[in-house]
Amino acid sequence: MHFLSAVLETYIADHSENEPELLAKLTRETHLKVVRPRMITGHFQGRVLSMLSKLVQPKRILEIGTYTGYSALCLAEGMHLEGELHTIEVNEELYDLQQRYFGESAYHSQIVQHIGNALEIIPTLEGPFDLIFIDAHKMEYDAYFEKAMEKVRPGSIILSDNVLWSGKVVEEVESTDYTTKALMTYNTKLKEDPRVETVLLPIRDGLTLSRVL
Repeated sequence: MHFLSAVLETYIADHSENEPELLAKLTRETHLKVVRPRMITGHFQGRVLSMLSKLVQPKRILEIGTYTGYSALCLAEGMHLEGELHTIEVNEELYDLQQRYFGESAYHSQIVQHIGNALEIIPTLEGPFDLIFIDAHKMEYDAYFEKAMEKVRPGSIILSDNVLWSGKVVEEVESTDYTTKALMTYNTKLKEDPRVETVLLPIRDGLTLSRVL
């Protein structure tokens, strides 16, 4: 579902910061070579992630769901000079592509790649993290969030992507649509969870920003 017309989406992108050339190159390669290229963060949302990271200036970032590395590179733009970004991806076939683009960036020595199950990897990482981005298997969002909450401090920011799920969260849900049901439950949880304050932003497919209290 497109929440805005293509004309408005183009206008928004044209009046936001330009997409860095490395990321434009990554976008092109993702569309040419990778399955489901629409999963890539993209120009406008990428600039939003970059801006949020610059406002937080995190020393430690955790990303759950690397895909081809676009969002990691956006988040790294605001990272502290001595910061570190840990990114987790379950699909090992994407590792080399991620590594190549991380290597071409200014943050190559600060990005740590992990391949495997995020629920098993997160407990092994040293916290706290100042900024966490959740963008992996939607059915596991609640579990990711709980693992993330064990690795934060008061003031940490947790971002959750795709929480509007193409608008399905406000439509009649089929009994077998477990993903939409899981996201609806997750969205309600974030609104009611006393450990965080949350705002759901209508950016692309929905981006929730939660601040740890």
